[in-house]
Amino acid sequence: FAEVVGEPPLTYLARWRMHLAAQRLKYSTDTVEAIAREVGYTSAYAFNRAFARHRGQPPGRYRRLASAA
Repeated sequence: FAEVVGEPPLTYLARWRMHLAAQRLKYSTDTVEAIAREVGYTSAYAFNRAFARHRGQPPGRYRRLASAA
């Protein structure tokens, strides 16, 4: 997998989940908790930390900035 895609499976999956979450945050009015569940997190806290680690800001701030743009 890593040879073909260029990254390990778990790294790819985490990046893809954060991409989907970012799209949902930008284009939907669903709560952060609902989006966290949609992308496979059972804890909104864990999702918030993972999103901030991947995107450099928490999901709420990302949504506010994306909607202002």
